Order: sequence, then C-alpha cells, then structure tokens
Amino acid sequence: MTTNNSIYILAIESSCDDTGVAILHNDKVLSNVVANQEIHSQYGGVVPELASRAHQQHIVPVIDQALKLAKIDKKQLNAIAFTMGPGLMGSLLVGSSFAKSMALALGIPLLGVNHMQAHILAHFIKDDDQQKPLFPFLCLTISGGHTQIVKVIDFFSMKVIGETLDDAVGEAFDKSAKLLGLDYPGGPLVDKYAQLGDPNAFDFPEPKTKNPLDFSFSGLKTSILYFIQKQVKKNPSFIAENLNDICASIQSTITSILIKKLVAAAKQTGISHIAIAGGVSANSEIRKVLMEAEEKYDWKTYIPKFEYTTDNAAMIGIVAYYKFLDQQFEDLSVSAQARMKF
Repeated sequence: MTTNNSIYILAIESSCDDTGVAILHNDKVLSNVVANQEIHSQYGGVVPELASRAHQQHIVPVIDQALKLAKIDKKQLNAIAFTMGPGLMGSLLVGSSFAKSMALALGIPLLGVNHMQAHILAHFIKDDDQQKPLFPFLCLTISGGHTQIVKVIDFFSMKVIGETLDDAVGEAFDKSAKLLGLDYPGGPLVDKYAQLGDPNAFDFPEPKTKNPLDFSFSGLKTSILYFIQKQVKKNPSFIAENLNDICASIQSTITSILIKKLVAAAKQTGISHIAIAGGVSANSEIRKVLMEAEEKYDWKTYIPKFEYTTDNAAMIGIVAYYKFLDQQFEDLSVSAQARMKF
C-alpha cells in the first residue's frame, strides 16, 4: 500500500434517490452533504426516471457545497470516487458519468465503489464517537433493498453467508406501513409509533428458511395484510385505535427474526464481533435489542452513527480511501452496474 498520508478524495453517492457528496482527508470526513428527493413521497416509492432527473439537478450544487464546507479547492483533490453499484441504473449513471468527467478534467485517479461494501466499511470512518470493528466480524446489512449477513475478513474480503430470499427488511417495514395508511418512507414512522405501543399485543409468524441464515419477509408481509383486512372488516376503526400496538408488534417480530439469524451466524462462524449497517440499522428497537444481545451472548457490537446509516457519500469515500492506498483504480471504460456482488 502507498504511504501517502495526505489524501483528499471527493466521493459521489447516487445509487437510489439521494444525491450525496463527501470530501475525505484520509479516513476523516471533512464534509458530507446529502440532497433528498421529496417528489417520491406522493407515489409511495421511488420512481427511477424521476430519481435520475433529480440527481442531474442536484449533483453540481451538492459538489459545490461539499467543497465549500470542506474548505478545499478541487485542485487539491487526489481522486474522485463514485458508487458503481448496485442500485437504480439511471441514478448510478448520473454519478458515474460525472465522476469520470471530473477525474478526467482534473487528471486524477478514479475509484469505483460497491455500495454494500461501503455500508459495512462506514464503521471505519475516523470519528471519536465511533469504534472500528476488529477483523473478522459479522455485519448485518439491512436496508430498503438488501438484507444480508456478511462475514468480513478484511477491507476487500467479504462473504455473504445469509441473505433475503424475497423482500428486503426495509421493504417489509415500508409495505407494512403502507397497509396501515402511513406515508412513504414508512419504516421510520413504524419505529415512531412502535415506541408508544405494546410489542406483545399481536402475534405475527416468523418465516422459516432452508438455510438457517437466510431471510424471508414476503410471508410476514402477507400475514400482516390478512390480519389487517380481517380486523378492519370487524371494526373499521381498528387501525386508528390500535396503530401503536400494531407497529410495535410488527417491529418486534422483524427485530426478532434479524437477531435470531445473527445469533445463528455467530454460533456457526465462532465470530463474536458483530456490526450492523444500512438504513434500517437506524431503527431504535434493532439497536436496543442488539445492545442487549451484546451482554447476553458476550459479543462486541458496533453500531454506526445515524448519519452513516442511510445512503451517504462518506461511506463511499472511506472505501475509496482504502482502495487508493491499495492502488485499486478504475479506467474510464468502467461502467455502472445495477446488480453487483462483493
């Protein structure tokens, strides 16, 4: 690895509906700007074509703001990083095209980053309030599009040992919220109302899978749908009268599924260093239960700061930093990939 100890990287994240740009000096974040897209809430989900158009509108002002907040000039940059995949193809193309153009114009290296690897390595951002995991560790990566248990050997060696067979956990939260008439994105609202409810008020099944480390949420979603339909038929005001308890019961069931799989993975691998990552790792119940599991199972747990859980460019930048040290650069023929593995 190179020993250059003053590396400035501009990182771009555009995998879905948030336009993120960060400036890192080595492993320290100097700025981390995210432009959200409010337009999707009226459609109850992300509309790919609208997302890519919004990225085109946001990317220049977000880059400008990130450079100003970091108090550096673009001529000081040593590399440009971008999310290569996985994600929405139109959104990825905006970020990748701009990154390639900027790297070419400045005559500096280009670094492509796997979005899911970035969620995991966000734990390695230099921050006084955040501990870095020790290798090897297990990472429960949970978001709107992914649910995985990853065995992390080092920065560039990762293996998925469990994953969802259908819906991702974030999707399960959002679809459950939609059934309850809540706005999009519904996951944070389920969490909000759940904190006021009884998690044992209603029972929902925990689906079984052939591989004990795999997940399945489609059956749970269907059971919640039938439950709501049955109760509303008997009492049209059922949701309004029981919203907190319904949310608490749904959240408790999903959390139970996640933690049980994680316990099984820890036993199977003999690894006791456990991390979580991804947007759903911001969920208060999942964080609480994971901290309880730390004491119960003698784990060492790592929970990222909230700002590094949802899609952001700082996590892209930290992967790019380690790739820069290892001289893992891309040439300009590199292309975005809607589907991408470690």
